Amino acid sequence: MNTRKVQVTGGSTFTVSVPKDWAKQADVSAGSVVEMYPRDDVLVMQPQRDDDRRTGAIDVTGWDDEDVRRAVMALYVNGCDVLTIEGTPMEISQQRTVRKSAQDLVGLEIVDSSDDRIKLQNLLDTAELSVFDTLCRMRLVATAMLDDAVTALLESDADLSRDVIARDDDVDRMWHMVSRTFRTVLRDPGAVNDLAIDTETCFDYRLGARQLERIADHAAKIARLSLDVDVDEDAVFDSVATLHHVVSELIETAMSALLADEPARATDLATDVRTELSTIDDRVRSAEDDLHSLATDDAQRLGLVVDSLSRCADYSGNVAETALQRAAPAP
Repeated sequence: MNTRKVQVTGGSTFTVSVPKDWAKQADVSAGSVVEMYPRDDVLVMQPQRDDDRRTGAIDVTGWDDEDVRRAVMALYVNGCDVLTIEGTPMEISQQRTVRKSAQDLVGLEIVDSSDDRIKLQNLLDTAELSVFDTLCRMRLVATAMLDDAVTALLESDADLSRDVIARDDDVDRMWHMVSRTFRTVLRDPGAVNDLAIDTETCFDYRLGARQLERIADHAAKIARLSLDVDVDEDAVFDSVATLHHVVSELIETAMSALLADEPARATDLATDVRTELSTIDDRVRSAEDDLHSLATDDAQRLGLVVDSLSRCADYSGNVAETALQRAAPAP
């Protein structure tokens, strides 16, 4: 740790020196301009850059398509504004994967392409993003997916099942954008001002977004399972519908707690979720007991549906826990 004594110059200006090693590493010298960001009793400083666009490049020669997809996602989430994917040469399937990955990420467009290189650029302005609005949108889409997935199961609606599966891409797109924004806030103090959100709040919202992304995944899983279920047992469907109703309310209450402005209300709502969660195991066992009369294949598929609903309940508990921590008094 380096310490410096604050000096007064000219009778009214406070000055403090910066560590020499840091200045060399940050390419700061006499005449350099630095940016300062007050954070309550903390002052954050960084050098001013003429071009603040982050660039990243990866050579994917010999990589399979899934690794290529993950590479594009990683560069995007890590905050790169200009992404270059190279290969000697790039296989057709790799090029197709890069293009598909760009379509699955908000704001990313291909700006240059050749046989051995594809260049992508993020065209979104950070100041135009709102993590709060994105989280609210994720909440609407993920909960609607879960509701529709169970409806498709109960009503044997194959078209609705396929629609739920397709919507999972929308939630993934928003999840990657929230993750990118969070990493940008961690790295760039100026982004906190642009986004009008503090780092802790962004962290809490990212945790909530992660749980919603998992809920959407399970909704898509239920939708896929419903395509192969052929059951006409009212008791079974009634128990699944009852479990879904409770889980859906838990998710809504937990998200309301996370997004609540008043700490007291957030605490009350999160506590309600934690209390109700204690009854979930009994409800799950009751639903599983009703499956014993079914054929093995259908019992197995509906057992996976019940398991997915149980996991969604757990995710609501994770959101509630984050809401409780967020509402706790600051030290």
